Amino acid sequence: MSVVDYTKIGLKIGLEIHQQLNVGSKLFCNCQPELFKENPEVTFLRRLRPTQSELGQFDPSVFFEFQKGVRILYEAKGKSVCLVEMDEEPPHPLNREALKVVLTAALMMNMQPVDEVHVMRKTVIDGSNTTGFQRTSVIALDGGIKVGEKTIFMQAVSLEEDAARKIGVEDEGKTIRYRVDRLGIPLIEVTTAPVIYSPLEAQQVALAIGKILRDTGKVMRGLGVIRQDLNVSISEGALIEIKGVQELELISTVIEYEVQRQLGLLSIKEELHNRGITKEKLEHVFVDVTDVFSESKAKVIRKAVDKNQKVLAVKLVGFAGLLGRELMPNFRVGSEFSDRAKFWGRVGGIFHTDELPNYGITLEEVAAVRRAVGATDEDGVVFVADTAENTQDALKAVVDRAQELLVGVPVETRTAKEDGTTRYMRPRPGASRMYPETDIPIQAITEELIKEVLDNMPEPAEKKLSRIMKQYQLNEKLTKQIIDSEWAKLFEEIVNETAISASIVAAFLTETIKSLKRDGITVENVNENQIKTLFATVSSGTLAKEALAEVFSWLAKNENKTVQDAITTLGLKMLTETDLEQIIDRIIVANKQAIEKNGKNAFGMLMGIVMKEVRGKANPEIVNKILKQKT
Repeated sequence: MSVVDYTKIGLKIGLEIHQQLNVGSKLFCNCQPELFKENPEVTFLRRLRPTQSELGQFDPSVFFEFQKGVRILYEAKGKSVCLVEMDEEPPHPLNREALKVVLTAALMMNMQPVDEVHVMRKTVIDGSNTTGFQRTSVIALDGGIKVGEKTIFMQAVSLEEDAARKIGVEDEGKTIRYRVDRLGIPLIEVTTAPVIYSPLEAQQVALAIGKILRDTGKVMRGLGVIRQDLNVSISEGALIEIKGVQELELISTVIEYEVQRQLGLLSIKEELHNRGITKEKLEHVFVDVTDVFSESKAKVIRKAVDKNQKVLAVKLVGFAGLLGRELMPNFRVGSEFSDRAKFWGRVGGIFHTDELPNYGITLEEVAAVRRAVGATDEDGVVFVADTAENTQDALKAVVDRAQELLVGVPVETRTAKEDGTTRYMRPRPGASRMYPETDIPIQAITEELIKEVLDNMPEPAEKKLSRIMKQYQLNEKLTKQIIDSEWAKLFEEIVNETAISASIVAAFLTETIKSLKRDGITVENVNENQIKTLFATVSSGTLAKEALAEVFSWLAKNENKTVQDAITTLGLKMLTETDLEQIIDRIIVANKQAIEKNGKNAFGMLMGIVMKEVRGKANPEIVNKILKQKT
């Protein structure tokens, strides 16, 4: 991407940070906030439908989900689920501990608590909630935090329930499977004003908010417990909501790519106007070209034709060369059209003439399709193979998206991918989406409650930095790394419960784990209890500290296994002094000539040979002592 002047294009960014809270139970019941991996004990099938607001309106994003026509199969098991999650029992009163945590974070961000907590229902019928809505409540408003030299205005902090987790899709997309173990886990949502003006600044603000949440000591760690949603706009573009950025480091990339996409769409808008293309020229006229592909070698089309399905095509006047225009890495204008066709038409994808001949489709077949729809060399053609109804809906969505290009950037909700690109998710929600929850009583935020929270506020950041440096004799760099990480609380617990050097623990929890993550190790699979056991094992002399990374990596790849399982499997049981003496004696005999030749200078060589053989299974200090005695 070329260098962009973000000020000149009027880039504005707002953040919505969601983090699961670790308060022992769910938000509206006493179930444990734990996920299960075994087969479910209970399943139940639902079909969720949209309802009208008090004004008789349907929310567009809700109606969009309903149009998909899917059924939802829910899975449940064990202590993480009760009748509340199944929507067979009214919700219990709001989790008071979760409320205190959110109030703590709000006060740390200089926000003003509301007088009363009113729980609201936010309509959601994608299946992620059995009720057809998500419960959410505003806890505090209007605050600010300092990031660098700038104060970032915080609009609101809310307490809400997490959604069920999507497991898979069956019946060619007609049935979606969800597990309700995650449903109801308390979430804090922090919303900033759109006062962030660069991708890097957005990442820095997210880091600062994340640090405040971790400082409460009551947030969960692991894969999927934190999610960043972004609201991104530029002056001539549109406000785009981007959901589900999982990694903090990905925020700036997602924003850069979204800016690139919007600038690309604006460029195409200008080019279409220069070509004289109007909305009236982009017609919903679909031509049956099934006969063109009666002998086709293209697998997707062949499969549809063999099932007596249809291949329909549409002409996009003046679109030649634009469908293949790249908007983001590996994402083109044709991808925009394909996303709309998949969601609204329930098809697997589209074919367009800018990418053909390809996929087994021949030049002759392309020419025949062009003739059938009356396309010239200046026109683009899109065609789809599926049922008659699906192809009609898909091509209608394609033409609608083509017409939107004449306006510029459409307002929509997109979902973030692991590479930083985004895909169409749904239309933006409307105002008719939120209404009061009538099953939960209003919770007053009293002066007594605020005083209780203030009396138990976390240690201020500056004081914490000074204390940890002094108490554990760490340098400033390592102390900042541990405080800025998610491991500060665990670090102190390990150091206070074991005899291991604080610097070793801090370096492992920050630098080593970060390095393992870069190497592809899923570090989130190792929980805090396993890490504490790992260091306790080193402290007891059962495992060498040099083997920490190896055992940690094994645990990440072998979930639900123990540290002892790792030690046994990896053959890292510590050698006794008798075992070491035998190994050292053998190595001394094998290197007798080198020892006689180099005398005392041979010690370093021998130490290296011994440690290469026993690394991870022996304490280097003990090896050094025995080797000195024998040489």
